[in-house]
Amino acid sequence: MHVLNLGILAHVDAGKTSLTERLLHSAGVTDELGSVDAGNTRTDTLALERRRGITIKSAVVSFALGDTTVNLIDTPGHPDFIAEVERVLGVLDGAVLVVSAVEGVQPQTRVLMRTLRRVRIPTLLFVNKIDRRGADRDGVLRAVRERLTPAVVPMGTTHGLGTRAARFDPAGPGPDALDALDVLADLDDALLTAYVEGRVTPDDVRAALVDGTRRSLAHPVYFGSAHTGAGVDALITGIRDVLPPADGDPGGRLSGSVFKVERGPAGEKIAYARLFSGTLRVRDRIPFGPARGDGTRAEGRVTAVSVFDGGTDTRADEVRAGRIARLWGLNDVRIGDSLGAPRTAHGHLFAPPTLETIVDPADGTDRRALHRVLTRLAEQDPLIGLRHDEVRQETHVSLYGEVQKEVIEATLAEESGLKVAFRETTPLCVERPLGRGAAVEFNRRDGNPFLATVGLRVDPAPPGSGVDFRLEVELGSMPYAFFKAVEDTVRATLGQGLYGWRVPDCVVTMTHSGYSSRQSHAHQGFDKSMSSTGYDFRGLTPLVLMEALRRAGTRVHEPVHRFRLETPADTLATLLPALSGQRAVPHTTRAHGPVCVLEGTVPAAQVHALEQRLPGLTRGEGELETAFDHYAPAPPGTVPRRPRTDLDPLHRREYLLNLTRRTGT
Repeated sequence: MHVLNLGILAHVDAGKTSLTERLLHSAGVTDELGSVDAGNTRTDTLALERRRGITIKSAVVSFALGDTTVNLIDTPGHPDFIAEVERVLGVLDGAVLVVSAVEGVQPQTRVLMRTLRRVRIPTLLFVNKIDRRGADRDGVLRAVRERLTPAVVPMGTTHGLGTRAARFDPAGPGPDALDALDVLADLDDALLTAYVEGRVTPDDVRAALVDGTRRSLAHPVYFGSAHTGAGVDALITGIRDVLPPADGDPGGRLSGSVFKVERGPAGEKIAYARLFSGTLRVRDRIPFGPARGDGTRAEGRVTAVSVFDGGTDTRADEVRAGRIARLWGLNDVRIGDSLGAPRTAHGHLFAPPTLETIVDPADGTDRRALHRVLTRLAEQDPLIGLRHDEVRQETHVSLYGEVQKEVIEATLAEESGLKVAFRETTPLCVERPLGRGAAVEFNRRDGNPFLATVGLRVDPAPPGSGVDFRLEVELGSMPYAFFKAVEDTVRATLGQGLYGWRVPDCVVTMTHSGYSSRQSHAHQGFDKSMSSTGYDFRGLTPLVLMEALRRAGTRVHEPVHRFRLETPADTLATLLPALSGQRAVPHTTRAHGPVCVLEGTVPAAQVHALEQRLPGLTRGEGELETAFDHYAPAPPGTVPRRPRTDLDPLHRREYLLNLTRRTGT
């Protein structure tokens, strides 16, 4: 029995969930076709998903195609929930990218296709809604070749477009009927030779198509309608015959990856995992997650396993390589954790959130309960960062967009009974050092309240280089644990710079070090008050680092998106001043007949406002695509100072000195 882990991806409203329902119905899993409008689909199980008609959380359902079990993963289409898509991509054997025959290639379609090709996931395209008025086969194919990839192979012809009788006829077995030789011959030297010599056979073309697809170089294109079922049988044949089955040795070393975490009815953690190698059994004790500071990894005992089969998940004693399972018992597991042998992570495929907001509890909402529930939500979505301000009792949540904010509010109200309000969304900025700065505090001098000497120098570093901690002192000049305490504290302190924003890239060099060795009074034991501990270095390092950063100076940089905007050429006169008002800067402008394409940059903080104004400026015909590109210096007055979540280190020294005078310690 083969297994295929298949992802269904699309721009929102392209018909992705409807196609999932049609596939389940055609495979005999469901007797009645589910409907997004009716709110009775198999994969949109959250009440909020059914009410809004969009997918928010990825969902797994299975069906059989001959001797192949397909684990189908339905993913969100809205860009605010791109984090769900990112986690799924790492466990897929193949994908179906859904494109609307009416709207054509949309912004999220381009983002998804670029990523699928980058991580080399074999992908079929399904052009949906051929029964809808305005369906355009040739126009969609042209847009796919121009905006996604030229390496597409139409798998048949369409008839009756725009009517309920629209149908898709698969191409015949002959090489001429497949309109594929130009694409496939560029990918297969043997096929090119056979073509030149006039001896191409249907089997040659079919073999080249399967090989090119499985190497993520060619992409078969099917047409149809999830609503009427047209073309779905041909797509099922392509899924079964063209996409590669899962591989992996059930007898090999255990290796898997967690792509989703949810809570059960009793609050227990349930991990969704793909096994790439080995066999995992109930009661197995396994390592998971990254290595900790001491080099060890977390461990847990699997108390229950369920695998997906026949449209649902059923309890099992084991899960073998290639399959997806739900696991109980791993209480500390997190999304992205490796199970067993560590796997090489592909890193972030999509940009992290660039916006944040403050969540305020409404009257009658317990603040501690709110923080607990938000922590649980962030646990299920690690790209959505949570930051708690103990001083001001405020909770900050990072976001991809405004829709996500609405979903979080509704989720808190419906699942936990917590009513909240959100403050205005602001950009997630960063700080970068302007120059070099150094500071030092010596042990037992100038009122230093800590038994430690720490000197630090801060220098700028290229964007994306991270924090580089270096030593200009001998490693043997004090215990290694003290150096580790300084380095760890440096990295933690840089989470908030002079203006409260993260300092992601700089070089921090330790220039001075010193400590008080273990001391004791005569005839008595160890006296902690006379000897340095890790506490001294953890307490002194933020004071020195922030002083060095103050002398270096920092500047706030705001996130900037690149944009691509298609609009009727006759709207430019009103559109360009509006772009300028949103601080959007077009870098290139190209005319394609009556359509004009502008590409440029716009601050992340202005994207939502631009999206809101665009329909009125372009008669509803403008199409905007944006994605995070870089950070740029923020103009004065455009970005507020971010409140710190602790006692400002620049004022902490005076506080500690006063405390020392009062206590005499």
